[in-house]
Amino acid sequence: MLELLALSEVVARKAAYGRRLTVRAAREAGASWAQIGAALGTSKQAAWEAHTRWIDAQEAAYGRPGRLGFDTADAAQARAVAGESEER
Repeated sequence: MLELLALSEVVARKAAYGRRLTVRAAREAGASWAQIGAALGTSKQAAWEAHTRWIDAQEAAYGRPGRLGFDTADAAQARAVAGESEER
């Protein structure tokens, strides 16, 4: 059971990471936060806030053992793609 639990945790983490990358790809393709929020079943504000929290977490993880994360330039690019709160 513990192996199954560990496997499910890996799958959940990979799915969450893939979701964030897909959100970023949707923004790069021109999707609005309203469209992304609708696709995720949430509001545009909640979608934007979750995504910017993920960017912050990726930046904080950079350089930590076993983590890839975003360096300063990657984080800045991700924030530019996400846009400012007024653009939501």
